[in-house]
Amino acid sequence: MSYTIALNFEDGVTRFIGCKAGETVLDAAYRQKVNLPMDCSDGVCGTCKGLCEQGEFDMGDEYLDEALSDEEAAEGQVLTCQMVPSTDCVIQVPVASSLCKTQVGKVEGTVAAVESLSEDSIELAVELDDEAALTFLPGQYLHIDVPGTEVHRSYSFSSKPGERRATFLIRNIPDGVMSGYLTERAKVGDRLALTGPMGSFYLREVTRPVLMLAGGTGLAPFLSMLEQLTEKGCDAPIHMIYGVNKDDHLVKTDALEGYAQKLPNFTYSTVVVDEASEHPRKGYVTHHMDAEVMHDGNVDVYLCGPPPMVDAVLKHFDAEGIVPQSFHYEKFTPNEVGENA
Repeated sequence: MSYTIALNFEDGVTRFIGCKAGETVLDAAYRQKVNLPMDCSDGVCGTCKGLCEQGEFDMGDEYLDEALSDEEAAEGQVLTCQMVPSTDCVIQVPVASSLCKTQVGKVEGTVAAVESLSEDSIELAVELDDEAALTFLPGQYLHIDVPGTEVHRSYSFSSKPGERRATFLIRNIPDGVMSGYLTERAKVGDRLALTGPMGSFYLREVTRPVLMLAGGTGLAPFLSMLEQLTEKGCDAPIHMIYGVNKDDHLVKTDALEGYAQKLPNFTYSTVVVDEASEHPRKGYVTHHMDAEVMHDGNVDVYLCGPPPMVDAVLKHFDAEGIVPQSFHYEKFTPNEVGENA
């Protein structure tokens, strides 16, 4: 038996390793040439300390309190030299990946489909050469090299992990490098180089109500999360507020309706900023965060959208004294039009 361990480094790089039954995470990492920090490997120094965000494991009792205190253990901190997983796990490693002599993975694929969803959203589907080479956590992103250029663009997966076809929601930016490629030159069968996964914005184990706040193509990582939650099942209440600027910028609402049918505790609402809209809910996401979706702070909040939206939510939480149980957010910023977009 083997377990999949996601090592999430502080520079955003995630490396997946296999850990055999009875094997420590540290031994598994070194076996696969990921040199996690360590000085003793005996539970004495504490150098190999990390934070286990998800999964079950046994730490034994042969380590010193100086290496890992009871308080740290209660917080989920672990010594990878003593940690023996009994399930798949996600571990935060508090150093850069380069210090561990590892690097982000690279994989290639072909363009399978390009579809215009609205005037500002494009869906790209990529058939991966090897889906096993691109394991990721729902919510993470990767770099896609723009064919015919020497630049790359970063996009969150909208598909779930482990599938041969990966999908992405891409904002259509006038004169953008990737936008120009997708709208003018892309054709099925084009070769693409991808680098990833990366990012600390990903779905943690669901143990309480969840609030998802999506802005524009910031919907993408939530689609990936909902795909996995639908597959594995989830009893906790999950509510999404999805905001856009104009009516026709709302995309993938059929997918959201599908998740609502499959996940009995999933609900969603859409919001449109345009004052001329006939949409029943107008304004900003912060105007529609009712008390019931905050669960008196007993909620995990995930937020992904453009910087003004993210900043507005942060300001709203601060002004209202809202302190969720956990808060994870990611800003996406279009690069310079005509050069880096």
